[in-house]
Amino acid sequence: MTVPFQKYHGTGNDFLIIHADEFVPDRGALAVRECDRDAGVGADGILYLALEEKFSPPRVVMTLVQPDGSTAPMCGNGARCAAEWAMDRTDTDSVMIDTQSGTLRADRTDGVITIEMGTPTFDPGDVPVRADEPVFEEEIDGLEVTMVNTGVPHAVAFVDDVGDVDLETVAPPVRHGDAFPKGTNVTVASPDGDGGFDQRTYERGVEAETDSCGTGAVAIAVVARRLGLTDADPVEVRPPGGDLQVSFNDRGNATLTGPVEHEFDGEVTPESPAEL
Repeated sequence: MTVPFQKYHGTGNDFLIIHADEFVPDRGALAVRECDRDAGVGADGILYLALEEKFSPPRVVMTLVQPDGSTAPMCGNGARCAAEWAMDRTDTDSVMIDTQSGTLRADRTDGVITIEMGTPTFDPGDVPVRADEPVFEEEIDGLEVTMVNTGVPHAVAFVDDVGDVDLETVAPPVRHGDAFPKGTNVTVASPDGDGGFDQRTYERGVEAETDSCGTGAVAIAVVARRLGLTDADPVEVRPPGGDLQVSFNDRGNATLTGPVEHEFDGEVTPESPAEL
């Protein structure tokens, strides 16, 4: 038994997309195998998408299974890829995306996808982080971080040059720190002098640095504005995989804008129930 997939990426953050109607006995096991860049197709996760065309705009229900087999409630670049996938199938430039973190609207203009990212929160109970007050520029496991939830938790640290950071060494102690009951993503940023930032992110569930992280880009912009490091709008954020723009409306809600590309199609073979 084989299952078809389409591979998309948003600024290098890449995903296999499988229609939710396809029978996959163990989604976690498939993600562990096929996200492996040596033994499998290679990806930062598998998006299972259910398309509901009867709505206007159409809706797509998104479930992200990560390379470690866990499920993530939200992924900014993944949601943008899901939006492009749904738009290509419904001949529309707007869709609604249902995620575990809420329902988001996505629009396509001039070939780029903009998605609502909701209202970021510093509340320690919502991040979550074990603290009585919001965590701003506090040292946790060797890194001075500010904690924010932009759909998923991020520990954000500002440094002089992201290229000088040994992320594979400094990030894991924070990612698995006792302060975080559900773990955290770790994002470092350095100012470019024009109100924008260079970005690198070590992602929870991927357990490695990724070429791009949309929720991380939003986290950088939100924290930078809160700390008075930028008043730009949009805030230009540059992960290794490409350029992203983060904007804010009057209510403080963020949007994330960037390109999406359809790379190729293929098939994978899930394990049968007898093999599990």
